[in-house]
Amino acid sequence: MKHLKSSSLDLREIFSRDITVRYIAEPLASFDAEVDKTTVQAFLTKRNYDVIGVRRGGFIAGYAKAVDLKDDCAESLLRNRGSSLNDYAEPVPDALLIQDSEPLVQAILAMRETPYLFVESLGQVNGIITLGDIQKAPVRMWLFGLISLTEMQLLRVIRETYPQDDWQKYLSDTRLTIAQEMLEQRQASNAEIDLADCLQFCDKRDIFLKSDRLHPFLHPTSKNQGEKLLKDLETLRNNLAHAQDIVTGQWPKTADLAEQAEQLLLRLEQRL
Repeated sequence: MKHLKSSSLDLREIFSRDITVRYIAEPLASFDAEVDKTTVQAFLTKRNYDVIGVRRGGFIAGYAKAVDLKDDCAESLLRNRGSSLNDYAEPVPDALLIQDSEPLVQAILAMRETPYLFVESLGQVNGIITLGDIQKAPVRMWLFGLISLTEMQLLRVIRETYPQDDWQKYLSDTRLTIAQEMLEQRQASNAEIDLADCLQFCDKRDIFLKSDRLHPFLHPTSKNQGEKLLKDLETLRNNLAHAQDIVTGQWPKTADLAEQAEQLLLRLEQRL
């Protein structure tokens, strides 16, 4: 098998150096602070936005939440707020602020704790990232690359642990037959591969789980957690491959899963 030159660090470098927050950020819609709140309410309702930027002196100096602008908002009634947008404005906290030059990965992980981040460029807030932006191509590229690299390393470790193809004992006759049929088809096309190259993700998963020599790589203390990790990664990979939703009902699980995949990848790479 050819030496794998790609690593989790290579992937991180690409998405840290070349793919940054600006590639998924959207412009932050904003109004002057003096605008009547009913105008802003109508705009937010029509666009289905959760927040709006508040401008002072031509620059965004804060933000307001759609929920606070509602006439029946208990907090607004309690505070007896006025009718202008300025009465509902809040400063952007540091915890919700990210630079447009920051790595994309950093934004993804930060959004485990919040449904949006405000994006700053040249000292001014002018953009926003929401959970909907997690569906965009750059994020999907990173996740798919991470899972693909993990699968490559799973195969490498299987080969090195069982150089005589002794891994076959961990697969059912049905799964072996499927791999052998795929091998025959590919060899008929003059592909220079062997049986291990025809293993699918579920086969690699089963080999790792059934092998006492391999399953500790998946999770240092829990075989069940290792099994869950690989099953979740396979599901995420399938959703990515078929352009399925990876956020609705799956967030922040997807971000947590990505972090776990990186940790698994590092453990596998240490076995070089």
